[in-house]
Amino acid sequence: MVAGNELYYPILGFASFVAFMYMSFGDFLLNYHQEPKFDFVERNGTQFMLDGRAFYINGWNSYWLMDHAVEDYSRPRIRAILQAGAKMGLTVCRTWAFNDGDYNALQISPGRFNERVFQALDHVIAEARQHGIRLLLSLVNNLQAYGGKTQYVKWAWEEGIGLSASNDSFFFDPSIRNYFKNYIKTILTRRNSITGIEYRNDPTIFAWELINEPRCMTDTSGDTLQDWIEEMSSFVKSIDKNHLLTVGLEGFYGPKTPKSLTMNPEEWASRLGSDFIRNSKISYVDFASVHIYPDHWFHEQEFEDKLKYVSKWMLSHIEDGDRELKKPVMFTEFGLSNLNKDFQLSQRDRFYKTVLDIIYKCAKRNRSGAGALAWQFFVGGMEEYYDDFAIVPWARPSTYRVITEQSCRLARIQGPSQLKGNLRELCLEKE
Repeated sequence: MVAGNELYYPILGFASFVAFMYMSFGDFLLNYHQEPKFDFVERNGTQFMLDGRAFYINGWNSYWLMDHAVEDYSRPRIRAILQAGAKMGLTVCRTWAFNDGDYNALQISPGRFNERVFQALDHVIAEARQHGIRLLLSLVNNLQAYGGKTQYVKWAWEEGIGLSASNDSFFFDPSIRNYFKNYIKTILTRRNSITGIEYRNDPTIFAWELINEPRCMTDTSGDTLQDWIEEMSSFVKSIDKNHLLTVGLEGFYGPKTPKSLTMNPEEWASRLGSDFIRNSKISYVDFASVHIYPDHWFHEQEFEDKLKYVSKWMLSHIEDGDRELKKPVMFTEFGLSNLNKDFQLSQRDRFYKTVLDIIYKCAKRNRSGAGALAWQFFVGGMEEYYDDFAIVPWARPSTYRVITEQSCRLARIQGPSQLKGNLRELCLEKE
């Protein structure tokens, strides 16, 4: 009888372990071998390359993925948005890989990380891999939301080592630069607790973005920000040579660039300490990033004038990519606010179509305009998190049609072999 119990307990223990693993990670464990084949996206001159052919991107922003993956009640939203993106034929989602010192912070204080939140980011990456979606991961915010550079400066000030209480000391204070380098290294070398793959070795990650919308307004010459980008981009590449890297720029031209007078929305845009051409030319930067917010830049313009400006703004940067930078240019945020005077939902459809048509024409002509990511998508029931650009794309058929038609147009350019899975079903419906 004793011998029987000795045999029984290990079996029971093993069965309990299997049950626990299934309950925790069942979908990933069962389906891991069924995942889409993933290769790293590369760059050849002005184009992204995947599987030996040019890769033009139709995608979106959902900054909230890691944050909502932390809690059990909100975690299903991650799968819901990624499934929806895959169904729409979208290929890249941009999201935050940071939360500094805030609620559910990933980085609690310099060099101290919340493992539970890190596992939430693991979950986001593993889910994206399951659905064939690549992620553009941003590493810090210029703005205060989710901590941002303000939190880094506060940490240094509280420790008595900060050189200045100015938020811009994030860019020039050696102690803060070391804080951020440590953060970069921790993220890039993180081993995913679900897939077992280090982030730097995971092709699910499309690219890294150094910082969301950097501005250093205390040095309008641009030298401080330029020096920071050079140092941080070099540091990223010293650890991770697999992934592409971008800065996270809004696309404004610096004061020494002639285009600042003709292409910037207004004179203020050249005094932000950033410079699209100069910043993007850095050798470690693989592609340029641009944002499109005409209604935040122009408050009195009529809608038709804003559309004309959007085309002018995009074509200017695409020309820069083709001639000056010799790199892809990606429009990593574009949105139209519902707070505009006389706003109509049909305007948003026209705005989206204007942006996506230009990317489509670039794809047909092998130009540097490599893709666009809408700001921003949510699933139903998240109204409390909305900003004035938020949409649930499938809630409005005309918007859904504009987005999915772009997926099909780009896939057809890349050849019949690209029409597979969700995309094949989607695009056959449209023929």
